[in-house]
Amino acid sequence: MSDLPIIQKTYDLVKWYVPIINRLPRNHKYLLGDRIITGLYDLLEGLIIARYSQNKLVELGNLNTKLDIIRYQTRLLLDFDLIKTERYEYIQKLINEIGIDLGGWIKQQKQKVTGG
Repeated sequence: MSDLPIIQKTYDLVKWYVPIINRLPRNHKYLLGDRIITGLYDLLEGLIIARYSQNKLVELGNLNTKLDIIRYQTRLLLDFDLIKTERYEYIQKLINEIGIDLGGWIKQQKQKVTGG
């Protein structure tokens, strides 16, 4: 069974983003940085769990919230001048692509539940 595109996109985001966060100054790395990294790993793990879950809709709704938190935490990195604008824009592009896929998956699950 091949990976769902959203899982691969999230994996790629984690692989690309975590080394950047690990280079943050110490005073930000251990609070904001660790929260972002934990959120990214939780998102990836949650998508894999949702893939096999009977009640996907609940899982996916929670993941949508996690993704939004990561989006805001990333914006804080920009506002604190901890990442360059170009990197921020690229990260947001990746997050938005994951969000679009997640929204589509949620919509598909809602249609399954309502039967239409």
